[in-house]
Amino acid sequence: MTWKPSVTVAAVMERDGRFLLVEEIEEGGGESVYNQPAGHWECDETLAQACARETLEESAHRFEPKQLVGVYRWRAARGDPTYLRFAFCGETLGVESERALDEGILRAVWLTVEEIRALAPRHRSPLVWRCVEDYLAGRRYPLDLITHFA
Repeated sequence: MTWKPSVTVAAVMERDGRFLLVEEIEEGGGESVYNQPAGHWECDETLAQACARETLEESAHRFEPKQLVGVYRWRAARGDPTYLRFAFCGETLGVESERALDEGILRAVWLTVEEIRALAPRHRSPLVWRCVEDYLAGRRYPLDLITHFA
């Protein structure tokens, strides 16, 4: 059997001390959870392009990745998929308020660090808080760290 991690991207968006998260329904129709705007990397796009696309689809916010915050590996339990997340920070370019959000997304919400910490039991994964922590710690890497060959 071949092991293949699921490659995802996430946007760590901060404005005036608040971070943009999305509230979404857990896979399988469970309770709502919180996550950064995030999703799967698709063929024929760069990781930064995937992050901008997923952010728009999930939050209706236009986002331009400027730096890489970190790369994270996570698997909830044995037998679950392994996720390889590339988290980016950057510039928020506005919101398309009339845009419909992806299926399963309830809302996009700006939260303080304290509010995010208080919601920890409802984070989709431990990656949510770790990405905020790394951002707050000043972890930033240039986008040219990632090379895409045609």
